[in-house]
Amino acid sequence: MSSGFNEQSFENALVALCEQKLGYEHVCGYDVERDYRSCLYDEILKESLSRINPTVPVEGIDEAIFEIRSRLSGSVIQKNVKFTGYLQNGVDVRFMHNGEIKSDIVYLVDYENVDNNSFVVANQWTIQELDNKRPDVIIFLNGIPVVLMELKSFMNNNATVSDAYMQIRNYMKSIPSLFSYNAFCIISDMLTTRAGTITADETRFMAWKTITGAEYIDEPGYETLVKGMLEKHRLLDIIKNFILIQKEEKGDVKILAAYHQYHAVLKAAESTVNAIGKTRQGGVFWHTQGSGKSLSMLFLAHLLRNRLSNPTIVVITDRNDLDGQLYSQFAKCEGFLRVRPVQAKDGAELTRLLEKTSYGGIFFTTMQKFEENDHALSLRDDIIVMADEAHRSQYGLGEKLDAETGKLKRGYARLIRDTLPNATFIGFTGTPISVKDHDTTAVFGEVIDTYDMTQAVLDGATRPVYYESRVMNLKLDSAVLNSIDEIVAANSTELEGIDPNLVATQKKMATMESLLNAPDTIQTLCEDIIHHYEGRQDLLTGKAMIVAYSRAVAISIYKKILELRPDWSEKVKVVMTTSNKDPEEWSDIIGHGNYKEELAAKFKDNNDPMKIAIVVDMWLTGFDVPSMATMYVFKPMAGHNLIQAIARVNRVFQDKEGGLVVDYIGIATALKEAMKQFTKRDNDNYGDMDIAKTALVKFRDMLEVCMDMMHGCDHSKFLTGEDADRAKCITDGLNFILGKKEQEQKDYCDAAYRLKQAKSLCSSLIDKDERYHAVYFEAIRMALAKLSATPGGGRGGRVLKELSKTIADLLNHSVQSAGVISLFGDESLEFSLLDEKFLKEVYAMEEKNLASELLKKLLADKIHDFRRTNVVKSKAFSEKMEEILNKWRNMQITNAEVIEQLMALAEEIRKDILEGNELGLSDDEKAFYDALTRPQAIKDFYTNDQLVKLTKELADTLRKNWAIDWNKKEAARAQMRRMVKRLLRKYDYPPKDVDDAMATILEQCELWSETKESA
Repeated sequence: MSSGFNEQSFENALVALCEQKLGYEHVCGYDVERDYRSCLYDEILKESLSRINPTVPVEGIDEAIFEIRSRLSGSVIQKNVKFTGYLQNGVDVRFMHNGEIKSDIVYLVDYENVDNNSFVVANQWTIQELDNKRPDVIIFLNGIPVVLMELKSFMNNNATVSDAYMQIRNYMKSIPSLFSYNAFCIISDMLTTRAGTITADETRFMAWKTITGAEYIDEPGYETLVKGMLEKHRLLDIIKNFILIQKEEKGDVKILAAYHQYHAVLKAAESTVNAIGKTRQGGVFWHTQGSGKSLSMLFLAHLLRNRLSNPTIVVITDRNDLDGQLYSQFAKCEGFLRVRPVQAKDGAELTRLLEKTSYGGIFFTTMQKFEENDHALSLRDDIIVMADEAHRSQYGLGEKLDAETGKLKRGYARLIRDTLPNATFIGFTGTPISVKDHDTTAVFGEVIDTYDMTQAVLDGATRPVYYESRVMNLKLDSAVLNSIDEIVAANSTELEGIDPNLVATQKKMATMESLLNAPDTIQTLCEDIIHHYEGRQDLLTGKAMIVAYSRAVAISIYKKILELRPDWSEKVKVVMTTSNKDPEEWSDIIGHGNYKEELAAKFKDNNDPMKIAIVVDMWLTGFDVPSMATMYVFKPMAGHNLIQAIARVNRVFQDKEGGLVVDYIGIATALKEAMKQFTKRDNDNYGDMDIAKTALVKFRDMLEVCMDMMHGCDHSKFLTGEDADRAKCITDGLNFILGKKEQEQKDYCDAAYRLKQAKSLCSSLIDKDERYHAVYFEAIRMALAKLSATPGGGRGGRVLKELSKTIADLLNHSVQSAGVISLFGDESLEFSLLDEKFLKEVYAMEEKNLASELLKKLLADKIHDFRRTNVVKSKAFSEKMEEILNKWRNMQITNAEVIEQLMALAEEIRKDILEGNELGLSDDEKAFYDALTRPQAIKDFYTNDQLVKLTKELADTLRKNWAIDWNKKEAARAQMRRMVKRLLRKYDYPPKDVDDAMATILEQCELWSETKESA
């Protein structure tokens, strides 16, 4: 065991936390007699199900166990989806009892009585399937492995939460049955702890930043997540009510609620239930755009249906596209809701649904479908109205006089409340709730929960949005700019921005459209968009959106872009509604039928050639493409409309730094005005989104930091030279930075990464020299990252080939450099310690820091391989390498001398590997041979042929008699020792006076068994 706080220490601490603080029972896997081919804790399972279902005969319990053990079919995900339904709702069974066929439901969990369940935390729990694996920690609920924890020690620089995530992905391939039953997984290196489902990529494994929901901790330790999610009541609540399956064309997606959704939905449910029959104001649920508001609505609907014994839920939006998007979200989760949502086609259908429904149902409608009626459609008080985008002005309760008819016309909010007088209303909004002359709280009640932009960014739930003005690039005259300002100012309090029914507004709109759609303006606009886009095309997947002033302008932009870039016909598409008045030529562009749905699928597919969507109104709310990072705005917007639109680029995707809004119309003032309605800390952090004042400043700061760190290394030819000059500059720079202390290298990598992130936002504002400097520093950062990759990943010398290709790709893309750059000579060379030619090339390198680092990398990889398989050689080679490096660190030898000694060690390892081949031994057998021959005197007593024969027989005996967990169970270990000793006595091994020989062999045998089990 290594010294310090290692993974075993962390595992023990976590097990103790579950046992001592949460009241779980602890078992150690190798102390439990069990079938290693089963992922279930069988003994506990049957006992628990019998206790939870006291009225179900034993035949029914057995049938349920058989169902979950043997009848789950399909892929891992398909099995998990099926079992999730069983876990949440019970297993329907049919069985023979006393000669009769009976039907019943066997519940796997008692959600009402927490103490009636079994909670076990298990470690060292081996599972034998396609491979033999032993996950770090498993939480068993009634014998079912519902939570898997994979742990890494923060003391190990080469083991991170990313490694833990990849380990889980590997487990899914080697022990897939375990994941049939999994509710969620936890990954942790003690400092960073996250939870996610088996369908989530690493970016969607999220921290849990609170225990009780009373306060959020921005940098929580592992205890916060463990106590916050695994406390018995909360674990059952999460499994039952906050994990759902979403049906998608490409496969089912399993979603776990984030901590802010979990606690906010619990508050919303309580507030809504308390308001029924009283105030009828459930409150306002304010969670910033992109933080999963629609999922929160779905979790709440599910929770209310359980708590209120099947109420009717009416979900209202004020736009058809929002209604369709939200309905689609609910429809995909029909299994979780256990009811099929219904979307009202028109007012008549809505009236019929509300009049005839006496209980249950989830109905979707727009406000406009509520028709004038002389009577209430339902007097029931168990109707819950969930209003999306609750901030909109149409939700006012007032009445207006119709000048033409002389009648009072009720506002939509008043109409809905008159239609459903006893319903309870809860409002959802992703943008601020108060704007000047209307107040959402007066309609829906007080704010239940606020999750602002700052918290969402801190949590990694969203990314910040930045702003770049390019209005001046269009050279619009003052008349056009003044007209735009007037319309925006006059309508800034209205969410829709413009009231098309006002004659004065119509005239201004017509005038402005003729100016904005002028051929010269469209030409200049499209040229600039193309220039800007091509400067950012290396960013993520290249998805971008152009927001056009009108439908006619959208068509003009589309035609002009294709005129300028004829090969972009698959890259650029127009997405907007159709009209009978459209010119015939538009039909081929806009399409018919399901064309927009096809475009939506293409735009959401990161690999699809469609990269740019030209829109007018569609897709500006409720449409998510996480990889999209750029929005070009050529349409005046204000207030909530503007905030909702720009939020299309705030979604999380890989290492996306943020979204960029490129302004061609002059929305800066409207944006600042809209931001005033956000929380104070949102304004402090994101009140000024201008990249010239934010990202560009950060870029230049980081550029200066990198320049300072590289001071003394001349890379001027990278800016002016040819490919060969650039390659030499990179190797020189890499050699230079490798000559610095380890912490200085880490500081450089951090600064270079932040430089890269800032550049991704402000690339259009930096000059050529700045761009080339940034590419140079990024190339060195990537090279360092490749060289410091975790040993033992099976990479060996291939890291050098990958490094060369990565930098070549970077230069070709970002600097438009022709040709392929090879840092290390022949691209076809397979870098390896077995290749003398390669070792000689490294030895001859002028960059001695780089040469020594390459050798250390190769040696570390190979010694890591030995450490897993060969006791004798791993100790010998590790000690020799550590001795060399210690002398180098203590400045007892020069760089040249350290290379000489590393070369000698490489040659020794190379010869040792070749020796095994010459003896006809496999790697396993060579390890046993090394253990047998470790005492120098051994070869004085035996011929080499005798030793080889003994080696092969020893290896063969172990293979035939290997048993699961024998390296953990003392009885099995004793049996192994007896078996080995019996075999060695047959060969009169060891000879007298060679005392330590047996200890070495037994140590190698145990390492072999442990390696076999964890392989």
